[in-house]
Amino acid sequence: MFEKFYPDKEVNSAYEIDYEALYRQGYRGLIYDIDNTLTEHGAPATERAIELMKRLKQTGFGVCLLSNNKEERVKMFNEQIHVQYIHKAGKPKTAGYEKAMELIGTNRENTIFIGDQIFTDIYGANRTGLLSYLVQPIGKKEEIQIVLKRYLEKIVLHFYHRRIQS
Repeated sequence: MFEKFYPDKEVNSAYEIDYEALYRQGYRGLIYDIDNTLTEHGAPATERAIELMKRLKQTGFGVCLLSNNKEERVKMFNEQIHVQYIHKAGKPKTAGYEKAMELIGTNRENTIFIGDQIFTDIYGANRTGLLSYLVQPIGKKEEIQIVLKRYLEKIVLHFYHRRIQS
């Protein structure tokens, strides 16, 4: 019933993923949500995010930020990391994910999506046919509509965890 919302992988942080191993496995594109995935909601790119993006580009990955936020938010975050980005992406619609792959020159088979929200990030990635990674939100401060969705996410994650344990 909830399977369409299940991530392919669940990790604590986007910063703990073994990207070099994924590159060796043939993955070439990474699409990221920003808020609570790479930094706290509304915050600029941290030194950690800047270093990660440098490392990913040196490894050979194409990287694109995919956000439902307005351009000024996404552009501000991207000022120091200089990757492709799409604002007002309309997640979970597939068009933003497809455009991101076009921008970084990848396809469904060699692209991974990393995000913190099930009903936008992960559902959209799954609908598009991408490998999806769910990360724990970085910050505690969130807009009210996200706070309310987190309660529903707990229900989905309960069934997801039961499934992977069996």
